[in-house]
Amino acid sequence: MTYQDLALYIDGEFVKGGDRREQDVINPATQELLGKLPHASTADLDRALAAAQRAFTSWKNTSPLERSAILRRVAQLTRERAREIGRDITLDQGKPLAEAVAEVTVCAEHAEWHAEECRRIYGRVIPPRNPAVRQIVVREPIGVCAAFTPWNFPFNQAIRKIVAAVGAGCTLILKGPEDSPSAVVALARLFHDAGLPPGVLNIVWGVPGEISTYLIESPIVRKISFTGSVPVGKQLAALAGAHMKRVTMELGGHSPVLVFDDADVDAAVALLARLKTRNAGQVCVSPTRFHVQSGVHDRFAAAFADALGAVKVGHGLEEGVQMGPLIHERRFQAVQALVDDARARGAELLSGGGRIGGDIGAKGHFHAPTLLANVPADARVMHEEPFGPVAALSRFDTVDEALQQANALPFGLASYVFTRSLQTATRVGDGLEAGMVNINHSGMAHPELPFGGVKDSGFGSEGGTESFDSFLSTKLITQI
Repeated sequence: MTYQDLALYIDGEFVKGGDRREQDVINPATQELLGKLPHASTADLDRALAAAQRAFTSWKNTSPLERSAILRRVAQLTRERAREIGRDITLDQGKPLAEAVAEVTVCAEHAEWHAEECRRIYGRVIPPRNPAVRQIVVREPIGVCAAFTPWNFPFNQAIRKIVAAVGAGCTLILKGPEDSPSAVVALARLFHDAGLPPGVLNIVWGVPGEISTYLIESPIVRKISFTGSVPVGKQLAALAGAHMKRVTMELGGHSPVLVFDDADVDAAVALLARLKTRNAGQVCVSPTRFHVQSGVHDRFAAAFADALGAVKVGHGLEEGVQMGPLIHERRFQAVQALVDDARARGAELLSGGGRIGGDIGAKGHFHAPTLLANVPADARVMHEEPFGPVAALSRFDTVDEALQQANALPFGLASYVFTRSLQTATRVGDGLEAGMVNINHSGMAHPELPFGGVKDSGFGSEGGTESFDSFLSTKLITQI
């Protein structure tokens, strides 16, 4: 079975071979060896830094129309190649083919939106106190940027950072996910074929801690963008802070779901079952803590258990599969430990609970969609992001109690609310400590919307009119 030819991408060239260390890339559904991923040497990193610095001197002065044209070409190529890129994502990341292709296809909009918005990076004129003075504010690209992206949405998370940096006039060195690298190599080919000048985008691979430290400590790099876990994000933010470098952090969550007595329970169950099993729950905004008002709790629990039990789990290339495997055995064991801990503390198992049996479970890291009810507050799953197909269910009686439960953790990324009451929706929407609040639907990933969290879930936004902010410096020019 063919698979993406893996390589580094430095100064406009795809590089591999030599005496570079290589890493096996494994299919999480079959344990098949897909390919060998070359790690960047110190010399490779130095070359990428030098290329990005050299390219910045000219790229920062390019016309926004030129940047826009390249991003539009990337969007076109993305749609043309979505099927083959999505197939490789299914092979190395595990999600069903339809999900993988959709991940790629919708990202064409991110390229198009940034192509439009990069033409509107405006400054302003400030009226002076002295009429002989001219006061203007200009926005300038910050410089060479370093980005680090995760394995769960390898195409989506990488392209968000690339199009923002490129559109702003910055150059970028990106370290993608070693577990699911094909999408990022495909992105390099898209930008290469779209005519992006050498050095503007560079792709490197390696041991995450070694690569991130080397790039962040380099005086060439001026801005850091990271998507990943809270502990790693805090480490990188501290390292960047020690060098006074700007950061954008899109970190983990533990998304609360509030279902009120007056909610459309059937509609809520149908939507939440899809969201919970999307990418096997390996989604930073996946609904995880389900707080359901007492009047509909039992009905919701029974319907949700049935919905999760009906999900077809299997190899992502098989027809009709709705959920694939977890990315690797470490992730499986981490998810299983949370389930076992909750049950040991008295939680009731309503659906799933462990590894799927048969040949499929013997070969891959398939965890059954799992619903735990009456989960005690001290269970680990109520405090640690499961990042798997596990839902923890508890009751509440009042709006104040619901908000207290939802806001109890240090996370603040996404949240979900289901109610027919405008008063309740307004109060809860205002009261939730989250960067994104979804009421009676899920709609927060479009390119025109800011995506980001608060508290331990990070700071800064990707998308929306805020997308370019962290890639631009503000300069005041006052002249007489």
